[in-house]
Amino acid sequence: MRFQAHIPGPPLSDFVECMWSLCDAPAHSTERIVPSGTLELVINLHEDEIRIYDLRGTVRRFSGAVVSGAYRRFFVIDTRAHASLVGVHFRPGGAEPFLGVPPGALVDRHVDLDALWPGSAELRDRLCEAARPAARFAVLEQVLQQRLARRRGGHPAVPLALAQLARPDTTIGDVAAHLHLSRRRLIEVFTAEVGMTPKRLMRVLRFQRAIALARCAGTPDWGRLAPQCGYFDQSHLIHDFQELAGLSPVLTLRASAGVKDHHLALRDP
Repeated sequence: MRFQAHIPGPPLSDFVECMWSLCDAPAHSTERIVPSGTLELVINLHEDEIRIYDLRGTVRRFSGAVVSGAYRRFFVIDTRAHASLVGVHFRPGGAEPFLGVPPGALVDRHVDLDALWPGSAELRDRLCEAARPAARFAVLEQVLQQRLARRRGGHPAVPLALAQLARPDTTIGDVAAHLHLSRRRLIEVFTAEVGMTPKRLMRVLRFQRAIALARCAGTPDWGRLAPQCGYFDQSHLIHDFQELAGLSPVLTLRASAGVKDHHLALRDP
């Protein structure tokens, strides 16, 4: 796998965690993508199609440029698209200025980019013409900068809430009180701009934190790791892994080796 990441400069870096390029289809035929708490723009330069499988193995076909909404559980992709892919991984709450629709409207959905950006076929053509990842990143930066210049400001409470929710010891009540908002109002504005409720995002961040710490440990003691990540106990951790990844913690860790972040190498569906 040839993977290259690029972090754009400001102001895009406030909204985009990274741009990425991926080449070489792996030996395994499919991968699960687990929740990351954010949205992703993915463009297939090898063929003008992206195939997504649901939990029953039914394939859905999209154009070669799609926006993947904030998913609450895993979904499955066809790794033949890995022959040549580029993408934009937005920060939580960072995609809203670029899409033209609230991220909350895209939860658990894939949408053809052309439905959000009419004329986006031209973008894919420009990316296909660019010979190297650096040139493709430059094209993406230019297009995102143009769209960012037309952005409308979001609710000021959302970035403050995101910063607090990144801490494993916080609660939704604490965040709402700190921002002088009712829980209901916080959930409303947060879900619209981020694509999932604060509670769901906390769950996803806890899950991602557990994977990161387990990777560092090599052979993790899941019972000790669970409270470090904000779980009540090991059974609570196992339940979340089964819910979000469809696998035990041990199998999730094993399947995450050697693949892109938030991906699990499997041979399903």
